[in-house]
Amino acid sequence: MSKLNKLKEKFQKQLAAFKADSNSQGSSNNLATVFFKELSDQLSSTRFFILFSLITLTGIVSFYSAASNIRGTTDDAVASFVLIRLFTTSGSSLPSFTWFLSILGPLVGLSMGFDAINAEQNSGTMTRLLAQPIYRDDVINGKFLARLFVLVLITLGLGFFVAGMGIIITGVPPSGEEVLRLLLYLGLSIVYMGFWLALAMLFSLVFRHTATSALCCISLWLFFSIFVPILAGMVADAIFPITQSSDTMTQLYNVRVSQALSRLSPSTLYSEASVTLLSPTVRTLGPVLLEQTFGAIAGFLPLGQSLLLIWPHITGLVAGTLFIFGIAYTIFLRQEIRA
Repeated sequence: MSKLNKLKEKFQKQLAAFKADSNSQGSSNNLATVFFKELSDQLSSTRFFILFSLITLTGIVSFYSAASNIRGTTDDAVASFVLIRLFTTSGSSLPSFTWFLSILGPLVGLSMGFDAINAEQNSGTMTRLLAQPIYRDDVINGKFLARLFVLVLITLGLGFFVAGMGIIITGVPPSGEEVLRLLLYLGLSIVYMGFWLALAMLFSLVFRHTATSALCCISLWLFFSIFVPILAGMVADAIFPITQSSDTMTQLYNVRVSQALSRLSPSTLYSEASVTLLSPTVRTLGPVLLEQTFGAIAGFLPLGQSLLLIWPHITGLVAGTLFIFGIAYTIFLRQEIRA
């Protein structure tokens, strides 16, 4: 009897292991199915064509303006980093590439996620989808990853196009540090757009109507991009008012408070991080007193030191993206979906 019990326990363990392996394989297959289905829908949609055309057009125009200005300058600082200067140099009447991406990037992320869930709920396809042997986490993970992959394609494609055309037109080969700075900037841009994508998917879960979720997405984007810096300055002026008789320390505290409150906005974090990555001449992101600059040696900041400056910015953007997506993930798993 003891041998029979041992064989029975061994059989039960093998059966449990087989079921667990089957469930894991089925889950990965379901995730891949949802991912490729959503990816196909996004790439073949008219929305993707319009957004990609808009970003490509603005990128080409800003690149042409930057390339014209760089070719006509004799500044050694500009000539040292030609590749990354193509992304930060603005023309006489056109902003830089980074400015265009900081404005259009959130719009692309929001437009791709504001109807990710509620559109299928309204059409009834979500109910039929969840009626299949598929886990809910595979559905939301597949939707988010497919849209994030589209953002990666858009960002990398446009960034490599501008870099390649810049090398051809200027004839200056980039250094290894320039390539690393450009790759880090493109990765930062993907994280930034992923933040707005996660936020849009959250609103798509909270609100049933797509128009309401889209309006809330745009309103929050305008609040973070425009009103947060204004409110930060007002709060700083209220705490440390600046008058004609104000001393240096009061003015310094006013700037620090305004800057700290402005960094609550992801737009500010992205703008400061982009400037630091693509401009090696940036040595600090805060106010600097005159005595602090005494004895400083002029030059370019190494890539490692630039990363130390913006490490809190990158951490904040990544943490914010994961936190918002985690909220959307939890809501979707607990949400009651009916026909």
